[in-house]
Amino acid sequence: MINKKKDTQIDRRRVAIVIPVYNHEGMVAEVVKSAARLGMPLIVVDDGSTDGTYDRIKEIPSITVVRHDRNRGKGAAILTGFAAAAPRADWAVTMDADGQHHPEDAWNLIRAVSPGARAIVVGQREGMDHSNVPWSSRFGRKFSNFWVRASGGPDIGDTQSGFRLYPLPEAMDLNVRSRRFQFEVEILARAKWRGISVLSAPVGVIYQREGERVSHYRGFVDFYRNSVTFSRLIFTRLCILPFGRVFRRQGRS
Repeated sequence: MINKKKDTQIDRRRVAIVIPVYNHEGMVAEVVKSAARLGMPLIVVDDGSTDGTYDRIKEIPSITVVRHDRNRGKGAAILTGFAAAAPRADWAVTMDADGQHHPEDAWNLIRAVSPGARAIVVGQREGMDHSNVPWSSRFGRKFSNFWVRASGGPDIGDTQSGFRLYPLPEAMDLNVRSRRFQFEVEILARAKWRGISVLSAPVGVIYQREGERVSHYRGFVDFYRNSVTFSRLIFTRLCILPFGRVFRRQGRS
């Protein structure tokens, strides 16, 4: 854990927590109960789980559970959570359901935003060199960081972190096309294109031993999806966005 101090310029009453879950029955109740202690509105989006995930969370008090009838992807679950949070919140903190985050580190994300600013804050996980962290996770972070920069996105150190603070409704208005894991890298590029600041703040990380952590990353399939997403973003950056700027200048003249 990095810091528990709660002095912040953002009104905590206008921050909601969104936790997308899919087949996380082993950890989900502990994660949700720990996050609920922050005292913020908490929305859990069950993205079509087929195990006992829903049974583990359905009776936890003071949370909102939204269910997808089938698995639609992490990005789709996050957007569902945003829509549920928007009527009562200006900001949404997202965190994963696999138990790797310290929920109280959400305060580090919140404090990173200057008064009056509207920014996305990504939690940069410290301790990623621990022996329990799979080499694939370390490589994936470096791979993702490079291609996010190549796509015209922000130069930050942990583009794969799911522990984030998003401004609402700006994040809902970025026309992100990806609906699975790729949502979290695409939204960073599109935010930068739109002039929305993307910041980093340190957060702790807990990695269970191999075999204990639930991961839904599917090797070749998701590598292919990542490649398609980055190719589309780079093409948009190089071949579409410049023409849009020209047309806007012509319109103003």
